[in-house]
Amino acid sequence: MRLFHTPILSAIAAAALSAAAAHAEPASLATVDGPLELPAAPRTIVAFEMAAVDTLAALGHAPAGVPEPLYVADIAAQVPDATPAGSLFEPDFETVAAMQPDLVIVGARSLKQKEALSKIAPVANMSVGADAITDGLAHLEAYGALLGEEEKAAALTSRIETALAEAKAAVAEKGGKALILLTNGPKISTYGAGSRFGWLHGALDWPEASEGIEAATHGEAVSFEFVADVNPDTLIVIDRGTAVNPDAQSGRVTLDNPLVHNTKAWKEGRVLFLSAPEIYISSGGAGSMLTTLTEISDGLAE
Repeated sequence: MRLFHTPILSAIAAAALSAAAAHAEPASLATVDGPLELPAAPRTIVAFEMAAVDTLAALGHAPAGVPEPLYVADIAAQVPDATPAGSLFEPDFETVAAMQPDLVIVGARSLKQKEALSKIAPVANMSVGADAITDGLAHLEAYGALLGEEEKAAALTSRIETALAEAKAAVAEKGGKALILLTNGPKISTYGAGSRFGWLHGALDWPEASEGIEAATHGEAVSFEFVADVNPDTLIVIDRGTAVNPDAQSGRVTLDNPLVHNTKAWKEGRVLFLSAPEIYISSGGAGSMLTTLTEISDGLAE
């Protein structure tokens, strides 16, 4: 038997939501653009920033809506029930609106969509800059405070800081001077202290094998002769090609040539092939920071 018509049920539901909202405590999120004031802690979050998806999932608050593809297998495994809400660059506005989120999070790749998304829900700019560790830890603390998960955030922060200290110690002992290379199929580029990967030098006190590298978004294109001339003690390799396309030529194949083989790094086994999705796509996420720092410590210990 139908006791109520749909409009009546809708009215009751709306009244219940209004009553709940009236008793909710206001909340605030520290963002890149300053504090974002919210009427209450968000229950439904859509995130177009991979580091945010990573950190929120680590805190036990996986976003309801995420980009597709996710690229990072460990993050994808933590959000199996999330709704695909567009790509990292282009939201699916209809899907986002239908989800009625309390908060939308954007990052560097989706920042251009902030204004359009703000017509649907409050939008937080949680971009991660070149200092990924500092930004990542700041965002972790901010999410913890917003969601009432301060203890979880503090515990994660402690783990990351311990991993950072261990990586710094490994660098000081065996790292020497490092050169960061990004491979993209057969092409290579290098990144210095002022780049998106510059925190590997700054946060780890890791000297550059070649100073004055152009601080460009996509790095400075270089040749294998350049790598041979620099002759770094350690090569840090980020395989961008296979991170976004599993069928791309791998970085190991790209660097398998006599010029690279003749470097001190290759001869002494200090070529660190870091997991590219974590450092390239979700850099600054809680799990991603732990992955990268652990890979550095383990790689230098071998």
